[in-house]
Amino acid sequence: MSGLVLKLAPNERVLINGAVIENGSRRGRLNIVTPGANILRLRDALHPDEINTPVRRVCYIAQLVLSGEADPDDANPQLLNGIAQLSQVLRDRDSQDWLSRARDAVQQNQHYYVLKHLRMLLPFEEALFAIGAR
Repeated sequence: MSGLVLKLAPNERVLINGAVIENGSRRGRLNIVTPGANILRLRDALHPDEINTPVRRVCYIAQLVLSGEADPDDANPQLLNGIAQLSQVLRDRDSQDWLSRARDAVQQNQHYYVLKHLRMLLPFEEALFAIGAR
């Protein structure tokens, strides 16, 4: 069986195509086999007040697509532009790898993976801001 496999903690919530689904009291696993399903783990969701850095801004655009609040056709150019801008700043090999994966995911309309790959950049960004704050 192919597709996305979500491993859920007890009582974890996930948004699938606009419906909030809550796992039971035990660990669970969902196999998402429908291509193009919009999935957002609510533990990974960014609150609008948290959108205060460049990486978080691009993550938020992907999140809006997954929550059904933004049309992918409108969001994809913004995502690609944001990824291109980030690639000019985050020049290390790991960051470039995650940005490349995110770019590929945008081009394949796989917004769950766009968000997943971009979230990997958050620690790099935090480190850069910590260095700049010294």
